[in-house]
Amino acid sequence: MRGAVDLSSLRNRPAAPPSGTAPAGAGVLPDVVVDATDESFGQILEISRTVPVVVDLWAEWCGPCKQLSPIIEKVTRELGGRVLLAKVDVDANPQLAQGFRAQSIPMVVALIAGQPVPMFTGAVPEQQVREVFAQLLQVAAQNGVTGTLPIGGSEAEGAEADAEPPLPPLHAEAFAAIEVGDYAAAITAYEKALAENPRDEDAIAGLGQVRLLDRVQKLDLQEARAAAAAAPLDVQAQFDVADLDLAGGHVEDAFARLLELFAQLPSDQRTPVRERLVELFGLVGAADPRVVSARNRLSSLLF
Repeated sequence: MRGAVDLSSLRNRPAAPPSGTAPAGAGVLPDVVVDATDESFGQILEISRTVPVVVDLWAEWCGPCKQLSPIIEKVTRELGGRVLLAKVDVDANPQLAQGFRAQSIPMVVALIAGQPVPMFTGAVPEQQVREVFAQLLQVAAQNGVTGTLPIGGSEAEGAEADAEPPLPPLHAEAFAAIEVGDYAAAITAYEKALAENPRDEDAIAGLGQVRLLDRVQKLDLQEARAAAAAAPLDVQAQFDVADLDLAGGHVEDAFARLLELFAQLPSDQRTPVRERLVELFGLVGAADPRVVSARNRLSSLLF
């Protein structure tokens, strides 16, 4: 991401307070969600030395932005000051849009100690947003950015009052493990939760997501793609690239690869591919149009 984002022109400009925050030096922010502008971005960069800052580049005309932004805001508020969300209207702030090279929106980038870290482009499901935020906190901790913003004012009190109830113990255990990158421990916690309640939909979704994270952290992108290209009918090689594609947000590519594999395999070898597709469908969400399309294609291949 460095080199792809040029923030130098915004680094040294006067730090006018972003809308929704207290003036510089006031010490307490009234909210963890602020509107950032070309003029106020210097202060945003400074805050990123205390907590990671998530920058949401959006526009009023952008439909996917209206799907993604509320999810990001919800997850940010749940973290209680460990992350600041800076919302940037690209139409009103062309210098920021140019600095981040926002060729398409929604585009979400994090700042850790002033350095940009890619998150995602385009609308993504809430569970994936949560996992990326967990990874962001892990990266921030590795770079010594572990502060908490002091939040005050009626908005923050309202957010606290509206906060969701605490996670069940095993879910909290899994989430804590994800935050530190211990996916094996998270898998164990979710499996215990499912042993207690096989219909726990949150545990089912969480287990699928963390299994994906566990699989892809062991893969090298270039090696995996080379292996898949060399052996088009090697099921595991194709699984590896599909996992990497899905984790990277290339959902349609992942589905297309596995559907093509399914179509080419003999009928007695198709079951693992069908099961993996169903697992990935669950990660993205049954209502997602990409899932609906892929599921229809799978049905046509089955019958």
